[in-house]
Amino acid sequence: MIKLDEFGIKLVKKGEDAHYSIRWSPLKIADRWTINSTVPAVAGIYEVYWMDDHEHLRLLSVGLTHYGGLRSELRRLTDPELNGDKEARKTLEDEEIWFRYAPCNSASMMADVIWFFRTVYFPEKNDTSHSGRFKKIYMNESAPDKLIWVP
Repeated sequence: MIKLDEFGIKLVKKGEDAHYSIRWSPLKIADRWTINSTVPAVAGIYEVYWMDDHEHLRLLSVGLTHYGGLRSELRRLTDPELNGDKEARKTLEDEEIWFRYAPCNSASMMADVIWFFRTVYFPEKNDTSHSGRFKKIYMNESAPDKLIWVP
């Protein structure tokens, strides 16, 4: 059984700056049984990937979900029958899908983290905003499978 304190998001404030530390869950292949049996029904952030022909993971989605949401949101995003996005549905049907998550019960912390990730991953189309509480936001990631995107 998953202990929610094994992974998640921590914040250290240093003056006007925020230093976030994220411990991701292990990467898992997305199927309804794995998600239903291992993902907690709590708020948090997630990343969804697809495996390309060269066996490299490609980021499909990064986002946040509120109360009770990780389990249901990951189910919705990774199941072609539940996902309403036609482009994503094709990828979900044709490719192997993977996911990971980090529980968090603070909406403002999740907003900061998702803003940071979308600014790094998708700078041209970041449609999110941070909480406005900090002058600068820094990020440190750790993951049991060593998949780290932020240097």
